[in-house]
Amino acid sequence: FLQVFLVEKAGRRSLFLAGLMGMLISAVAMTVGLVLLSQFAWMSYVSMVAIFLFVIFFEVGPGPIPWFIVAELFSQGPRPAAIAVAGFCNWACNFIVGMCFQYIADLCGSYVFVIFAALLLAFFLFAYFKVPETKGKSFEEIAAVFRRKKLPAKAMTELEDLRGSTEA
Repeated sequence: FLQVFLVEKAGRRSLFLAGLMGMLISAVAMTVGLVLLSQFAWMSYVSMVAIFLFVIFFEVGPGPIPWFIVAELFSQGPRPAAIAVAGFCNWACNFIVGMCFQYIADLCGSYVFVIFAALLLAFFLFAYFKVPETKGKSFEEIAAVFRRKKLPAKAMTELEDLRGSTEA
């Protein structure tokens, strides 16, 4: 419920990055809690808090934000297909994690969340360098951001930018 108000105040990209980083830190805390559980009984509380924080950070960023971004990155024509592909990827990954987690946990033991931490770091770096802020921008403005990134060292003038958006 709070996400509806947060996303308009803080912006999509910053919430997405904050959620990914929070999940990364939580995954590391879960690993530390599980590794040290045999030495310190109170580490079970660290693990529990880390799990709750992991879910909270997911709900702040990587849970809802991709749906906003996908809807804003594509124009009206390809948007349904893009959302369908995003939904398929989301549910396919959920299925894979759900089906494989027990086997991976048996294989990795207390270090099972290191895999998630590594993936979260990769997702964070990708989002930091490749995902633009879409808050308050039209589709044309977002498309112009991607066109500018693909251009060589030569800077695009405003007139060229306007011509490019009308030709597309």
